[in-house]
Amino acid sequence: MANFSKNHPDIADRTIEDFKSKLIGGAARPNLFEVELQFPSFVDSGDDIKGETAAAAARFMVKAANLPASNINVIEVPFRGRNLKIAGDRTFDVWTITIINDIDFGIRNAFERWMNGINKHDNASGYINPRQYQADARVHQLGRNTLASTKAASPKGVPIVASSNVPVLKSYLFHGVFPTSVGAIEVSYDNSDTIEEFTVDLQVQWWDALDKNGKTILDSEEQSIVNGVAAATGDSQGE
Repeated sequence: MANFSKNHPDIADRTIEDFKSKLIGGAARPNLFEVELQFPSFVDSGDDIKGETAAAAARFMVKAANLPASNINVIEVPFRGRNLKIAGDRTFDVWTITIINDIDFGIRNAFERWMNGINKHDNASGYINPRQYQADARVHQLGRNTLASTKAASPKGVPIVASSNVPVLKSYLFHGVFPTSVGAIEVSYDNSDTIEEFTVDLQVQWWDALDKNGKTILDSEEQSIVNGVAAATGDSQGE
């Protein structure tokens, strides 16, 4: 375990400039994101929204999502009046997204077809092979556009956009998702100057965290830690 010194003589020497140096890039912004949805083959007809698939439209119409929590349950073992806590099983939360409702109801129709394929309204039949009704999804944390600061390109020295490519800072790949709830849309004469939206709850089998190059972070970072611990203890995975 780490040893923390009781004295921290350098704390008083830290300045606002030190803090600003840690915010190079402006820090991650919650409004810079994009969601990629996939639908089972029996759902996405290809012409849900003016000739566009629901999956393609969702990249613009998903207005809110979340970067998932990481959870490990705790097992408490009683011992002489105290509870020893050890690691239990990993669990994955329901992933909830909020979607802007288009005038064709294309994305909502796609999710309703998806749920109907799992369990039909009239006779409770549906697909029983998980491979037929589960799909993958991604959420990307985006960065700000790369800016050029050359004065030649801007007489006033104001940075201009050098590239239309928005960098991906990190992504999460959700495996085997399927919807278990498509939220209600409230309609009322009192609601004016408002765009309809609805939520969808997606069950998740597990997720992978991906770096900016789309590589699984466990492979590139945590695996080296796991290997180091295994080497130090004389243990190895899979034994």
